[in-house]
Amino acid sequence: MKLQDVPLKAMANKLTWIEAAEIAGMSVRSMQRMRQRYVEGGCNGLFDQRRGKRSIHRVPMETAEKVLALFRDKYFNLNVRHFHEKLGAAEGIHLSYSGVSPARRRAGEPPPQTRGHRKRRPRRPMPGMLLHIDASKHRWFQDDRYYDLISILDDASSEICYARLVDEESTRTVMAALKR
Repeated sequence: MKLQDVPLKAMANKLTWIEAAEIAGMSVRSMQRMRQRYVEGGCNGLFDQRRGKRSIHRVPMETAEKVLALFRDKYFNLNVRHFHEKLGAAEGIHLSYSGVSPARRRAGEPPPQTRGHRKRRPRRPMPGMLLHIDASKHRWFQDDRYYDLISILDDASSEICYARLVDEESTRTVMAALKR
Protein backbone atom coordinates (compact mmCIF):
# COMPACT_ATOMS: atom_id res chain seq x y z
CA MET A 1 0.00 0.00 0.00
CA LYS A 2 1.36 3.41 -0.94
CA LEU A 3 1.44 6.20 1.60
CA GLN A 4 -1.11 8.13 -0.46
CA ASP A 5 -3.56 5.19 -0.29
CA VAL A 6 -3.64 5.15 3.52
CA PRO A 7 -5.49 8.46 4.08
CA LEU A 8 -7.80 7.68 1.15
CA LYS A 9 -8.85 4.42 2.82
CA ALA A 10 -9.36 6.30 6.08
CA MET A 11 -11.51 8.91 4.29
CA ALA A 12 -13.60 6.06 2.83
CA ASN A 13 -14.04 4.67 6.39
CA LYS A 14 -12.22 1.43 5.53
CA LEU A 15 -9.66 2.28 8.21
CA THR A 16 -9.83 4.36 11.34
CA TRP A 17 -7.50 7.36 11.47
CA ILE A 18 -5.58 5.72 14.31
CA GLU A 19 -5.07 2.55 12.21
CA ALA A 20 -4.05 4.69 9.23
CA ALA A 21 -1.47 6.53 11.32
CA GLU A 22 -0.11 3.23 12.62
CA ILE A 23 0.17 1.76 9.09
CA ALA A 24 1.90 4.89 7.81
CA GLY A 25 4.26 4.91 10.78
CA MET A 26 3.33 8.40 11.91
CA SER A 27 1.49 10.05 14.76
CA VAL A 28 -2.26 10.57 14.68
CA ARG A 29 -1.66 14.34 14.59
CA SER A 30 0.52 14.00 11.46
CA MET A 31 -2.20 11.89 9.86
CA GLN A 32 -4.75 14.59 10.67
CA ARG A 33 -2.52 17.16 8.97
CA MET A 34 -2.31 14.88 5.93
CA ARG A 35 -6.12 14.65 5.91
CA GLN A 36 -6.36 18.45 6.00
CA ARG A 37 -3.92 18.76 3.08
CA TYR A 38 -6.04 16.25 1.12
CA VAL A 39 -9.23 18.23 1.81
CA GLU A 40 -7.55 21.49 0.74
CA GLY A 41 -5.47 20.32 -2.22
CA GLY A 42 -6.77 16.94 -3.34
CA CYS A 43 -4.29 14.19 -4.19
CA ASN A 44 -1.54 16.75 -4.88
CA GLY A 45 -1.83 17.88 -1.27
CA LEU A 46 -0.57 14.48 -0.13
CA PHE A 47 2.82 15.00 -1.80
CA ASP A 48 5.68 16.81 -0.11
CA GLN A 49 5.21 20.50 -0.79
CA ARG A 50 8.94 21.26 -0.47
CA ARG A 51 9.84 19.31 -3.61
CA GLY A 52 11.65 21.47 -6.16
CA LYS A 53 12.05 24.43 -3.80
CA ARG A 54 15.35 25.73 -2.48
CA SER A 55 16.04 25.37 1.19
CA ILE A 56 15.65 28.55 3.22
CA HIS A 57 18.95 27.67 4.91
CA ARG A 58 20.91 27.53 1.66
CA VAL A 59 23.90 29.88 1.51
CA PRO A 60 23.70 32.48 -1.29
CA MET A 61 26.00 31.71 -4.23
CA GLU A 62 28.03 34.93 -3.79
CA THR A 63 28.80 34.07 -0.17
CA ALA A 64 29.70 30.48 -1.06
CA GLU A 65 32.09 31.66 -3.80
CA LYS A 66 33.71 34.13 -1.40
CA VAL A 67 34.15 31.41 1.24
CA LEU A 68 35.70 29.01 -1.26
CA ALA A 69 38.05 31.71 -2.56
CA LEU A 70 39.16 32.46 1.00
CA PHE A 71 39.78 28.79 1.59
CA ARG A 72 41.82 28.34 -1.60
CA ASP A 73 43.87 31.53 -1.35
CA LYS A 74 44.17 32.63 2.26
CA TYR A 75 43.27 29.79 4.65
CA PHE A 76 44.40 26.74 2.67
CA ASN A 77 46.43 25.31 5.56
CA LEU A 78 43.58 25.25 8.12
CA ASN A 79 41.29 22.37 8.93
CA VAL A 80 37.50 22.78 8.79
CA ARG A 81 37.09 23.77 12.44
CA HIS A 82 39.77 26.48 12.37
CA PHE A 83 38.62 27.71 8.97
CA HIS A 84 35.07 28.06 10.33
CA GLU A 85 36.38 30.05 13.32
CA LYS A 86 38.45 32.35 11.07
CA LEU A 87 35.45 33.01 8.83
CA GLY A 88 33.49 34.35 11.79
CA ALA A 89 36.27 36.17 13.64
CA ALA A 90 38.48 37.60 10.89
CA GLU A 91 36.17 37.81 7.87
CA GLY A 92 32.80 38.50 9.50
CA ILE A 93 31.10 35.66 7.61
CA HIS A 94 28.88 33.78 10.01
CA LEU A 95 27.91 30.38 8.64
CA SER A 96 27.14 27.19 10.48
CA TYR A 97 29.95 24.68 10.82
CA SER A 98 27.85 22.08 9.03
CA GLY A 99 27.45 24.49 6.11
CA VAL A 100 31.17 25.19 5.74
CA SER A 101 32.34 21.59 5.65
CA PRO A 102 30.25 20.39 2.66
CA ALA A 103 31.09 23.59 0.76
CA ARG A 104 34.78 22.82 1.06
CA ARG A 105 34.19 19.27 -0.17
CA ARG A 106 32.24 20.57 -3.17
CA ALA A 107 35.25 22.75 -3.94
CA GLY A 108 37.37 19.65 -4.30
CA GLU A 109 38.88 19.21 -0.88
CA PRO A 110 38.97 15.61 0.25
CA PRO A 111 36.69 14.71 3.16
CA PRO A 112 38.25 14.77 6.62
CA GLN A 113 39.92 11.59 7.73
CA THR A 114 37.65 9.62 10.00
CA ARG A 115 39.00 7.27 12.57
CA GLY A 116 36.90 4.36 11.45
CA HIS A 117 37.85 0.96 12.68
CA ARG A 118 41.21 0.81 14.39
CA LYS A 119 44.08 -0.57 12.41
CA ARG A 120 45.84 -3.45 14.06
CA ARG A 121 49.47 -2.89 14.81
CA PRO A 122 51.84 -5.61 13.65
CA ARG A 123 53.06 -7.88 16.41
CA ARG A 124 56.67 -7.71 17.53
CA PRO A 125 58.91 -10.16 15.70
CA MET A 126 60.72 -11.61 18.73
CA PRO A 127 59.46 -12.72 22.15
CA GLY A 128 60.31 -10.35 24.96
CA MET A 129 60.35 -7.17 22.86
CA LEU A 130 56.98 -5.97 24.16
CA LEU A 131 55.15 -7.14 27.25
CA HIS A 132 51.61 -6.11 28.13
CA ILE A 133 50.84 -5.70 31.82
CA ASP A 134 47.24 -5.61 32.93
CA ALA A 135 45.28 -6.01 36.14
CA SER A 136 41.58 -6.70 36.45
CA LYS A 137 39.47 -6.65 39.61
CA HIS A 138 36.78 -9.36 39.87
CA ARG A 139 35.13 -11.75 42.26
CA TRP A 140 37.16 -14.72 41.14
CA PHE A 141 35.85 -17.20 43.74
CA GLN A 142 32.00 -16.96 43.92
CA ASP A 143 32.15 -15.11 47.23
CA ASP A 144 32.15 -11.45 48.22
CA ARG A 145 35.92 -10.99 48.04
CA TYR A 146 37.47 -9.04 45.18
CA TYR A 147 40.96 -9.84 43.91
CA ASP A 148 43.11 -8.29 41.22
CA LEU A 149 44.59 -10.58 38.60
CA ILE A 150 47.90 -9.17 37.44
CA SER A 151 49.02 -10.66 34.16
CA ILE A 152 51.94 -10.11 31.80
CA LEU A 153 51.44 -11.16 28.20
CA ASP A 154 54.13 -11.40 25.50
CA ASP A 155 53.13 -9.53 22.34
CA ALA A 156 55.00 -11.74 19.87
CA SER A 157 53.78 -15.16 21.01
CA SER A 158 50.68 -14.34 23.13
CA GLU A 159 52.35 -16.37 25.88
CA ILE A 160 51.27 -15.57 29.43
CA CYS A 161 54.55 -14.81 31.16
CA TYR A 162 53.07 -14.07 34.57
CA ALA A 163 49.69 -14.28 36.27
CA ARG A 164 48.97 -13.84 39.96
CA LEU A 165 45.97 -13.00 42.13
CA VAL A 166 46.66 -10.25 44.66
CA ASP A 167 44.46 -8.46 47.18
CA GLU A 168 44.91 -5.14 45.40
CA GLU A 169 47.04 -3.87 42.53
CA SER A 170 49.82 -1.61 43.74
CA THR A 171 53.25 -0.47 42.70
CA ARG A 172 54.76 -3.19 44.86
CA THR A 173 52.72 -6.02 43.26
CA VAL A 174 53.38 -4.77 39.71
CA MET A 175 57.12 -4.39 40.41
CA ALA A 176 57.19 -7.92 41.87
CA ALA A 177 55.56 -9.16 38.64
CA LEU A 178 58.16 -7.37 36.54
CA LYS A 179 61.00 -8.77 38.64
CA ARG A 180 59.60 -12.27 38.25
